[in-house]
Amino acid sequence: MSRLPTVPALRRCVDRWAVSPRALDVVTALSAFGLMVLDVPGLARADNSLTGVTATLVLASGAATLVLRRRLPWIPYLVALVLMGWLHELTMVQFALYSIGRFRGRRAAVVATLLYIGVAYALFNTPGWPARHGDTLSDFLSIVVPIGVLAAGVGIAAYRQDLVRALEVQRREAAARQAVQEERISVGRDVHDLVGRELTVLAVRAEVLAVRARGEAHRKDFEELADTARRAHLMLNETIVRRADRNAATPGLEGLAALAEESERMGSPVDLTVADAAEALSPLRQAAVHRVVRECLTNTAKHAPGLPVTVAITVDGPDLRIEVRNPLPKTPPDPAPVSTGTGLLSMEERVTSMGGTLNARPEDGAYVVTALLPTGLNR
Repeated sequence: MSRLPTVPALRRCVDRWAVSPRALDVVTALSAFGLMVLDVPGLARADNSLTGVTATLVLASGAATLVLRRRLPWIPYLVALVLMGWLHELTMVQFALYSIGRFRGRRAAVVATLLYIGVAYALFNTPGWPARHGDTLSDFLSIVVPIGVLAAGVGIAAYRQDLVRALEVQRREAAARQAVQEERISVGRDVHDLVGRELTVLAVRAEVLAVRARGEAHRKDFEELADTARRAHLMLNETIVRRADRNAATPGLEGLAALAEESERMGSPVDLTVADAAEALSPLRQAAVHRVVRECLTNTAKHAPGLPVTVAITVDGPDLRIEVRNPLPKTPPDPAPVSTGTGLLSMEERVTSMGGTLNARPEDGAYVVTALLPTGLNR
């Protein structure tokens, strides 16, 4: 026996549906029907063979086509022209022209508006449409034409706004991807600089041992070990150095003091604490610490200038903990800081690439960035 959904699950489902485009289309159709149904008494009295009930059903059917306005906006448009000619109803035309401008752009909206004006003008000159209408062209131009032009114009403006928002989303996504890619390249460069050195030392040591073992049974093994180390170093160069050149690796813990001094010169004093156990970290992990602290101090200078910063690097069992904390400013900085919004993405990519986690959040009137990394130490 299937279980009914719980209230929270049902509420989440309703919330998701309420903000969906389909829900907005349904609301639009109901709004159009609500406006048109006000004309039902007049339609029932008009000479169109409709009663109050049948007129309501016809208008409801026409308004229901607005549910298709995103994928097939020409269908409610054609229905609107039929209702305009049959029942002298102009409300549906406004929704239809807006939908064409919103979802098909300027050219389609201009064509639809011109066609609407042509059909309306032909009907205007048809005897009996509407039963009471102006006798001059100026009456037509002041009533019928503005309805269509305004609706289409608002739709075109909304279409352009949608394009701007879509381009902005694409720009942010592209900036995020670029930040992640740059961080991966940076990690790769650090791997090359730090691991490549160890491979070189390994190759040299193996060659020395091969020379010392001349004439012994293990000489060939040492030569093969040295050759393997050289090939590994060559592969590392082919993979990383060919993509981007860099003279030196990212500084480690020894560079944190310089970062603190630079931050203090910019007006944000730094209380830096580095546990002695952190000195035993590998150069690659120290480079990660330096990168996270540097990005945090940069963000503090942008968003909370002049406020103190607390930086704590601690080792707790198998975990390395990096915590950077600064008070939240009472008012936003003026002028607003120039920021691409990709700094956190870069830090997160650096930390997660080493098996860690990053969390940035407001907490008790302060902004706290916490990164956890495996130390890689045998304790």
